[in-house]
Amino acid sequence: MAPPSLDPASVLMELQAVRRAGLLRLRGRELPALESAAASLAPARTREGAVEALLRRAVERLDAGTLRTAAEYTLGLSQGTRDWPASSRRARAAEVYRVSEERFRKHHEVMVLEQVAEHIVELADTDGYDRPDGPDGHDGTGPPGDSHRSVDVLAGDRTVRLTLHVHPVDLLRDVDVVVAPANTYFALPEPFKSSVSASLRRAASVRGVTGDLLDDPVHDELRAWTERHATAGRPVLPGTVAPTGSGALAAYGVRRLYHAAVAVPRAGTNDYDVLPADITRVTSRALALLAEEHDRYAPPLRSVCFTLLGSGRGGLPYRVSAAAVWSAVEAELARGARWDVHFAVRTQAAARAVEDVPARTRPGRDRSATGRSA
Repeated sequence: MAPPSLDPASVLMELQAVRRAGLLRLRGRELPALESAAASLAPARTREGAVEALLRRAVERLDAGTLRTAAEYTLGLSQGTRDWPASSRRARAAEVYRVSEERFRKHHEVMVLEQVAEHIVELADTDGYDRPDGPDGHDGTGPPGDSHRSVDVLAGDRTVRLTLHVHPVDLLRDVDVVVAPANTYFALPEPFKSSVSASLRRAASVRGVTGDLLDDPVHDELRAWTERHATAGRPVLPGTVAPTGSGALAAYGVRRLYHAAVAVPRAGTNDYDVLPADITRVTSRALALLAEEHDRYAPPLRSVCFTLLGSGRGGLPYRVSAAAVWSAVEAELARGARWDVHFAVRTQAAARAVEDVPARTRPGRDRSATGRSA
């Protein structure tokens, strides 16, 4: 349970101190409420690392969109912003809401930090875990709060290991290829959005010490791809994959981005239509492209990470997206492919959906099991 002193007001005051100082300057700061909550959730971490992990978990609970994105910028959690001064982080967060920095300071910033504070208190009160559906609150696949865990599954006549990452996709490290969802126009969302594609675009960009954009390589390469294939301004067929470099993500071991066209814009709306069959098709194509590019790089490309394509604005349930991706992955692995396969999701519910789909063929378990829905 949360200690008696852990109330939203005290947490909010300390969050404001974190905003001013930045994540790189927490050493020596008095943050008793945040430290108390963080220690109860991750006692083995360093003091500063535990506080940062707590902030990330609280922000991940915010609604995807302007609120979460503004919180990530405000606290320096967004990729590449850890060392930004407070003024630059505030300016970028203000852009998310399309308001002046002064208006953001007086109104939006307080609202954003209050929401984060409330989730921190909730995390501490519940030990921070999104409990699975099993009778003991655990399904045997690893501690509920783990941000990285492995799942052994059966593919054909052999057992293979999948790696599951439960954190924002832009925090991936040392995975050669990331498969990112895209619309059929290959039009990337604005960098301040909260989608997977926006997060990767933002993380891949090159910025100055004040946050000024110096280079937007993923956007530029993807536009060059559409021009080279004469598709600029018109849609490609769902299932098409466009490869680009990874920009600044290369420094973290991510070498290629495969943009997977699965979202078909719905005329006159901001919504998309996504078919599971297109997800399976684009996953298969991404794996074929990986095989084509395998030996073009030194060392050769070997690992690939999938997100739950179509489960955001596309509206597909986690389990439906996971099953559609897994259909193509399992077929490839069953044929003897030796890829190192990863999945990146943001919530424990999404993680369970990924684990439950291959669990139906996991050694030692009943193949007829249906698995739980997310």
